Formats: sequence, structure tokens, C-alpha cells
Amino acid sequence: MNVAFYAPLKPLDHPEPSGDRTIGRELAAALTAEGLTLTVASRFRSRWFSASPGLWLQAPGARRAALEEAGRAKARLWLTYHAYYKSPDVIGPYVARELDIPYVVFQGIYSTKTRRSLKTWLGYELNRRSLLAARLVVSNRRLDMENLRRLLPRERLAYLRPGIDPTPFVFDGPTRRELRQAWGASDVPVVVTAAMFRDGVKTRSLTYLILRLGELARMGKAFFLVVAGDGEKRDELLALAARELPGRHHFTGCLEREELGAVFGAGDLFAFPGIRESLGMVYLEAQAAGLPVAAFADGGVPEVVDAGRTGILTPPGDDGAYRKALAGLIDDRDRRRAMGEAAEAYVREHHDRTRNYGALAGVLRRMAGEA
Repeated sequence: MNVAFYAPLKPLDHPEPSGDRTIGRELAAALTAEGLTLTVASRFRSRWFSASPGLWLQAPGARRAALEEAGRAKARLWLTYHAYYKSPDVIGPYVARELDIPYVVFQGIYSTKTRRSLKTWLGYELNRRSLLAARLVVSNRRLDMENLRRLLPRERLAYLRPGIDPTPFVFDGPTRRELRQAWGASDVPVVVTAAMFRDGVKTRSLTYLILRLGELARMGKAFFLVVAGDGEKRDELLALAARELPGRHHFTGCLEREELGAVFGAGDLFAFPGIRESLGMVYLEAQAAGLPVAAFADGGVPEVVDAGRTGILTPPGDDGAYRKALAGLIDDRDRRRAMGEAAEAYVREHHDRTRNYGALAGVLRRMAGEA
């Protein structure tokens, strides 16, 4: 069965790594593995549509082009990935209506507070209309489900746990030894973190982590920090690490997913506070590699970390609690290993994309009238 696929925020082959891109790629791979053919019907990016008059002028042409593409592919269903007020779907409802095929949204988000600002009202209204047009809205975040229930009846909503392919994160002993030797961290616990160095909560989280680790370093704790990622705040973070952790940190730069798996496998624990973290696919990747997690109990993090079993989650902004969580994992090798083993099993049992997203393929087939 051919499915017209559309990602209004950014296409799945966008060069910038992000959790959104990871979720979309995992979804597409799982559906393809189940025998669905995904045709990218449009590459029109609607990011900040409400504040971009140029996009308003481009939208009609993008609609017509998407209709032609989906028609040529003989699409039986339209699937939009990640629609919300910043990037509303102004393409899918029109094409689905014209072709008389079901319209489905995966990771639809509904937030009424965005209707109160002139800057976001148009995006809110267009997103609301697209969600109302959907035969089914699927979410992988429980908080989003709560908000969606204010707009749609339960029979048009479905929840799926976020899933990844754990294969790239299999433990590799020789690679672990090679990387740790290259970092000069063979004999101490290695704390790994990963994020894009964007202005905002990502950099705030990294800054918070480095400051807490600096406090532990001055208390005499032995460890080494490895930071995976890159971005506009690189120099600022490098300077902070040089001040707080002189001689005991390494920045890898931006890594492909396979390379990130090797870095996780060379670490002993994964630490990223996750300030206002929407979901945090990187937590699943780190746990799949057998790393326990130290993070805040904030946003979507509790949905991807089993608190107390696969990681330690602390109240957001509680410096002492987070510092204690880091110290506990750094000091206790047996606890790290036990939680790491539990983390690896947890991801494979509850967050495998084949099981979670693969089940969606059957739902889409039934909606399109195929057995």
C-alpha cells in the first residue's frame, strides 16, 4: 500500500540532527519494514507559517504539487508527521479531501495557549483545523494525549510509546577500549552527554551539567566528561568546560548515529538534565547502549526513563539532588552496571520501533480499506 508522507517541520533527510528527525526516521523505517511504501508528497516547510507571509504565497502551489504527487503514486492514505502551531499542516487535509483518502497525523500537538498571541494565532488555528480533519491522531507523548482529548474524541486518538532501532547501540568491547584510551580516560568513570549546541534549553542543560560536574570535581570525584554534539554555542561551552573541568573533558563534534552508539558504548553513564525536554530520544539511545541515566523528572523524560530502575530522575532545578544523583552513579560501579543492564532490557522490551510503530501499519491498512 502506498502512503503519501509529509513532514511540515522539516524533511527527514534534513542534515541537522534532532530528536524530531530521529522519531520521524524511526517511524518511516518501521512502516516500510511492514510493507508500506512511503511517498514523500511534499517538502514544503511550514515552520513559523503564521509569521511568514512568503509561505502564505507559496502554499497554494505546494498544495497543487502535493496533490499531483500523491495522485501519481496512487496513495491510499495521507500521513503527516509532527504537526503543531509552529509548523501546521496546510497541505495534507486538502490533498486527502481531494483524493478522498484517510488523513492521519502522527505526533500531532494541540496547545490552546498559543491562540492568545497574534504571533501564533494563525498557526494555532490552522493546526487545530488540520487535527479536526484527521481520521486518527497518534501521539507518542502522554502529555500531548491529555491536550488532544480536549479537541478530539477518544476514538480518533491513539497512543504509541516512542521507539527506536536498538541495533546501532550494541556493546563493542574493542571500540570501547580504543575510544577510552584515545580520550585518556581508561581508569575513571566516563560521563557521556549529547545534544545540539543550540541557543535555548539544550545549551542551558549542558551548562547546568558542566557546572554540577565542576562542583563534583572540586570535591575530589574522579571522572571524565565526553560531550557529543555541535552548534552555535560551541565556543561558549568549550570555555565553560575548560574552566570547570580542565583536562578532564572531550568534545567529539557532531556525530552520525552509528558513531554516537560507539561513544555511548564507551561511557559509563549518560547525563543530560533535559530542561523542558519534550521527549528525548537520546535517552533511549543511551539506555539501549547499557548506560544508566541522570536527568530531571521534567517534560517527557519520565516517559523514556524508568525512574529508579534505569536511571535517576531529580526535581527540575534542584542542584543538590542532581549533584547527588551524578555522584551516586560515578561512585557506585555495581549500581551503574545493574541500572545499565536494566536500561538495555527496558528499551528492547518497551521502546523497540518494530513492536511500537510497526503495529501502526496494520491500523493504516484497515483505515485505507485493505485487509
